[in-house]
Amino acid sequence: MFPSRKNVTVADVAALAGVSAGTVSKALNGRGELRQATRDKVLAAAAELGFQPNLLARGLLSGRTYLVGVLTTDSIGRFTIPLLTGAEDALGAGQMSMLLCESRGDPIREQHYLRVLLARRVDGIIVTGRSSDMRPSLGQGFPVPVVYALVQSDDERDLSILHDDENGAELAVRHLLATGRRRIAHITGPLRHVATQHRLAGTLSALSEAGVSMVGGAPLTGEWSEAWGREAALRLVRSGEQFDGVFGASDQIARGVTDGLRESGIDVPRQVGVVGVDNWDVIVEASRPPLTTVDLQLSELGHIAATRLLSAIEGVDIGSGIERVPCRLVVRQSTATD
Repeated sequence: MFPSRKNVTVADVAALAGVSAGTVSKALNGRGELRQATRDKVLAAAAELGFQPNLLARGLLSGRTYLVGVLTTDSIGRFTIPLLTGAEDALGAGQMSMLLCESRGDPIREQHYLRVLLARRVDGIIVTGRSSDMRPSLGQGFPVPVVYALVQSDDERDLSILHDDENGAELAVRHLLATGRRRIAHITGPLRHVATQHRLAGTLSALSEAGVSMVGGAPLTGEWSEAWGREAALRLVRSGEQFDGVFGASDQIARGVTDGLRESGIDVPRQVGVVGVDNWDVIVEASRPPLTTVDLQLSELGHIAATRLLSAIEGVDIGSGIERVPCRLVVRQSTATD
């Protein structure tokens, strides 16, 4: 049995803070015009008493459930988990909860989960996945606000929050150039993917800016896998082309490249520098040597998406189209020059 304890009420907080119950509600809900000193006094009193707002009562008064649905196609969680970490920070611990539904890319399963989320009366939905490729919109008549994160809606009237792949590729190639490397190859995924196209565009932009050409004149394209990275590295070596840098469009590809080069007797980074994309810790830290990589800022992306969704729930016009989140470069030993 748990020890019984008197429930702390708004009246208790008001008495301790020396204010009215209405002032307590305004301070805790972040609404109304209050002096900061008054707000701080109320929050301090609530913390001292261990006051927990009754979300059910709050929801009945506001017409909200303080639930947000998250619909994803990422069955592994590689992209969704860091995105949710950022979203949770924005939603506020204990203030709003998330319901996660994974559709496995099955349209029928997705429709089922959408019905479930609406039956639970979620205040809004974040749609995400494992690819920045375009996906069907839930529609302009959808009954609750929707924000797309990492994935792009095919309706430009929706708001899609995406990482800036072109910017990330430019960071990678400029870093290789800054380390003195001038013969740079690009090994990437299938050209049908939007991420592949944007990373290629960024690569070409950075090379053109420096007045150099891509090794081989075109990227080597294959699957998003270590196996493809190894195979591509061997192809590059056998081609006879001179190269001293490789930008792999994913960490898996880049790790495969380092393995393939090592098997060919080429030292990374002394002879060839290698950069990847994703900053996937289980890949980059275990790579030999550890990989310099582009971090897609997924947690920041999730935080922005949740912030925009909260604004939409409050009735604020959050705009439409695409909002891109800059990437950042994480330097490790695969591009060291010492």
